[in-house]
Amino acid sequence: MHNQLKPNKRATGRLTNSPTLDLNQDYHSFANTEQVQVTHVSLDLVVDFDVQCLSGYATLSLKYLQHNVTELWLDSRDLTVLSVTTVNGEPLDYVFSDVSSILGQKLCINLLKLDCEKVCIHYQTSPAAQGLQWLMPEQTAGKHLPYLFSQSQPINARSWIPLQDTPKARITFDAKVQVPKGLRAVMSAMNAPETPLDGVFYFEMELPIPTHLMALAVGDIAFKAVGPRCGVYAEPNMLSAAAAEFEDTEYMLEVAESLLGPYAWDRYDMLILPPSFPFGGMENPRLAFLTPTLIAGDKSLVSTVAHELAHSWTGNLVSNATWRDLWLNEGFTTYFTNRIVEAVYGKEQAELEWVLEFGRLKEEVVSLPKDKQTLPANVQLDDPNLAFNRFTYDKASMFVHDLERRLGRVEFDKFLFNYVKHFAFQAITTEVFVEYAQQTLVQLHPDKITETELLTWVYGVGLPKDYCAPTSSSLDKVDDALAHFLQGTAATHLIVKGWRVHHWQYFMTQLPEVISQVQLMDLDDTFHFTQSTNTEIACDWFRVAIRNHYDPVLPALSAFLTHIGRGKFVRPLYAELQIAGYHKELADIYAKARATYHPSIQVQLDKALNIKTE
Repeated sequence: MHNQLKPNKRATGRLTNSPTLDLNQDYHSFANTEQVQVTHVSLDLVVDFDVQCLSGYATLSLKYLQHNVTELWLDSRDLTVLSVTTVNGEPLDYVFSDVSSILGQKLCINLLKLDCEKVCIHYQTSPAAQGLQWLMPEQTAGKHLPYLFSQSQPINARSWIPLQDTPKARITFDAKVQVPKGLRAVMSAMNAPETPLDGVFYFEMELPIPTHLMALAVGDIAFKAVGPRCGVYAEPNMLSAAAAEFEDTEYMLEVAESLLGPYAWDRYDMLILPPSFPFGGMENPRLAFLTPTLIAGDKSLVSTVAHELAHSWTGNLVSNATWRDLWLNEGFTTYFTNRIVEAVYGKEQAELEWVLEFGRLKEEVVSLPKDKQTLPANVQLDDPNLAFNRFTYDKASMFVHDLERRLGRVEFDKFLFNYVKHFAFQAITTEVFVEYAQQTLVQLHPDKITETELLTWVYGVGLPKDYCAPTSSSLDKVDDALAHFLQGTAATHLIVKGWRVHHWQYFMTQLPEVISQVQLMDLDDTFHFTQSTNTEIACDWFRVAIRNHYDPVLPALSAFLTHIGRGKFVRPLYAELQIAGYHKELADIYAKARATYHPSIQVQLDKALNIKTE
């Protein structure tokens, strides 16, 4: 029984009332990383599907940055702490304080003595942990065994591990994970597919990573290699299809190395998750998490694989210091993805994807407030999930593309290579990047880019006035077909032979906001969009259909939303239903689908749809 410290005043509402924000501070972490840093985490966890919790302990190794530090401040969310001790078992006082609906709770530990090098925390997670999703057997592809997976980004690692949950402080880790026999555990570490399924798994990540890259999954998981350094983990009944879809990954890895230098993480394996996984992919080192919606059967959606691979350099090697600086991860990675796609699948596909990126950005320009249209995501006082928008991805990518255009590819590739090498295994802010760019790009190429132009891109709203949008001659045939259709040509007479998924996506996005029921029926009868098994096409079609009240899509839409939990699809589809006035249909679908979504998506949708839950 520990002696509790006196609690600090509970903080609710905004994260800070300070009118002047420190751009170096991570406002989404309670951790006192400027005083003491956790450098290594040693986990010993038991996975209990019956009560849906992890239990065990985390041993944190400490590095003191200041003298006379007597407290360690950690991030947590809904954790039950059973005890806190030194590594020798001596009890340490602790208290939870500063409760925030966004950040969780600060765990403040009295270090007792100045030379306390390790802290051991015995704890268990909540069944409602926002970073963990527990699936019943019927929610999996195999239908026989349960499944667990984590999603730590941006600030949900704290819901399953008490730690300094900030990208500013990197950690190494090792773990012992006990699971029911017959299930496999995998982590963002070195995984051994030959490990017997006897219920105990050991992991080690000896390279320092940001905490949002901590990852764990447990389930009926099998492995198939797709190259010397690459392989696929998936439920057995989707393993072959996934391996075939992602068979080019080793070549992608070689292309990436030719641009940015040697791959630092030894292996690049991929885990194909159940459909409720809320993202297209998550760049967890050594084990990228991927949505099964990428398995289209024709490799048309594998740019997401290239994106997560590209993060191995821009994101995992060079990281954002705070969530305001997310664009440094996502902008460079989105650009780098395009380069990989060009090398592996050709210039036409790379151009098409670039144009579609620009189209998404233009769409969000209309809906996002002007002050949010900068590269830095000014979310210090808000939920960091709001940082994930088209400006931190696609505007940032347009900036990097523009740098390539200005310098020429040869010179720009030198800059990119040196940038990654210079900041490897570091977390940097926007201002650190700007200073580096001023000392390299501006000084070495004053005739190509000025300081004013650099700062306009980074801190200006929208896009620079002189920016030239990407184009692709491959879309001329789509524009021609669309013009004929809108002039009255029947869909059966449109020339669409050889169109890729990207051509169809462009066609959908270029349709007028309002089209007739006859036109919608003609398109659907001819191209069977409502029954499309390509999730990108299906989502784009459903959006067109909803805003035009094409009710024949509603049964398929309901099935789509109750089967797939990827935020990229579910958020805009519910928004379209809400705007179009389908309130009863929305409520009925969400009532069925909500339980199948990842907790982080549930929180976002509850708020967006103004739905109160117990």
